[in-house]
Parts: sequence; C-alpha cells; structure tokens
Amino acid sequence: MTIPPNFPIRKRNRLSGFDYSSPNAYFITICTCQKKNLFWDTVGATIGRPPDLPLSPCGQVVRSAIETIPQRYPAYILEHYVIMPNHIHLLLRIQADESGRPMVAPTVSTVVAQMKGAVTKQVGINVWQKGFHDHVVRTPADFQEIWEYIDNNPYRWELDSMFTP
Repeated sequence: MTIPPNFPIRKRNRLSGFDYSSPNAYFITICTCQKKNLFWDTVGATIGRPPDLPLSPCGQVVRSAIETIPQRYPAYILEHYVIMPNHIHLLLRIQADESGRPMVAPTVSTVVAQMKGAVTKQVGINVWQKGFHDHVVRTPADFQEIWEYIDNNPYRWELDSMFTP
C-alpha cells in the first residue's frame, strides 16, 4: 500500500523491535477521551493529595484497576503511579525470576488494554483516549527522574500541558 504524499507520517508509538514483555521498567501515560477531567476535580495523586479532595467515583475505579495489576499479572510490579484529573502515569516493572530469567509476562500493551477495558466496562462510558504513551526506563537516574515527576505532577497541575480547567 502506497501512502499519498500529502498524508502526514505518523511517529511510531513503540520502539521498533523492542520486546515489551521483557524485564524492564516502563513509564506509561494514559489520557482520558477528549482529555475530560473524569478522575478528579482539581488534582489527584497517590501522595500529597489533600484528604478533603477525593477522587471521583470514576477515579476510584481507576485506582482500583491500577492497584490490581500486580495481582492479575504476577510478573508486574507497580512501582509508582498518580491519578490526575484527565490522565494517569504508571511506573511499571516487569521482573525476572530468582535466577534472572524473564518471567512469563504479557506485553505492556496487553496489560494497559485490559486495564482500560476493565475501567470502561465498570464505569459504563468510554473513559480512555485511543492508545497510550510509553517510555522504556533505561537507567537508574531515568527511573529516579520519573519517580520524582510522578510525585510532583499534582503540585504542578496548572502548568501541565494536559491541564484543562
């Protein structure tokens, strides 16, 4: 199939040739459909969220779905996450067994798709934007930077590129 010359060329979402079921850490960002503020009226976070500003019912469903990832997929460790009004950030790790061999694990895309589907089914509306953004964590410094970004994201919500009042 030939692409017409006036069509934009899409950037690939995933690293070409990379095994997304291999032991590694992955930083995932998933947005709501049309970036609607469904999860939180102001700011939602796992750490530092004021106790008088709870997650919405939809946000509570999302939190539950996120927190059950390690039970559903034993090879996955949920390192850190944050629920923002219109997106979530996950820091997931696929672990190796005691001898360093890769554990049998579904791909990151499969885990994200099944989590998104479970939330949509439970909430009863289309919650999510198509696809998601991922970043393969390459170094301990990269991991630490992502951890701090997740921690600080709620405090910088109004400066966030996904901010919608």
